[in-house]
Amino acid sequence: MTRGTLPVVEPPFPGRERRAATVRGVVLAAGTSSRYGDRNKLLEPVDGEPLVRRAVASLLGAPLAGVTVVLGHEHERVRTALAECGVEFRYNDAYARGQSGSLRTGVEAVRDAGADAAVFALGDMPAVSRGTIETLVEAHRRTGRSALAAGHDGRRGNPVLFDAVHFDALTRVSGDVGGRDVLRGAPDAAVVETGDPGVLRDVDRPGDLEGVEEPSGRE
Repeated sequence: MTRGTLPVVEPPFPGRERRAATVRGVVLAAGTSSRYGDRNKLLEPVDGEPLVRRAVASLLGAPLAGVTVVLGHEHERVRTALAECGVEFRYNDAYARGQSGSLRTGVEAVRDAGADAAVFALGDMPAVSRGTIETLVEAHRRTGRSALAAGHDGRRGNPVLFDAVHFDALTRVSGDVGGRDVLRGAPDAAVVETGDPGVLRDVDRPGDLEGVEEPSGRE
């Protein structure tokens, strides 16, 4: 989530829609919350609802063909927190080995669904707006770029959109990392300016919940 060397693109994006792509959403929600303490941060209440439900809500209602949530640690409790959200669930039985296993599980889900691209979001980021997801999808369709990270004030954050051309590379990622190196290695990668500070706010420790507000663009 630091300022990097990727070019920044801003809406409105020029030209007509370059491709009609099927884009699905993936929320990585399998982690152990080890830095948070003895509680599962994904289940912490934010304005009366579990944090993970707030994170998933940013993808619901956006122009996506569906949303898959990758579960792992305390998967039954997290699944219960997302009851009636209308999402698909996948289980990563290697969740304790790091985020890369959840990334592979998410790629498998979007491939099974025949998607052309996927937006990968994090279950511990409750302040991302739905408008940010819409902006990422629009940037992909209008610019033709295959790897796009949501950004704010030129800083790279999350979620990240990857075209299917990168799915193989994403499945080869190992350890407790996501698709950062794949993003950096894509020759047409860019940061999309969203105007949304929520793309830089994840929750690692209890103090990170202070000041989390309802994202704009979520009706």
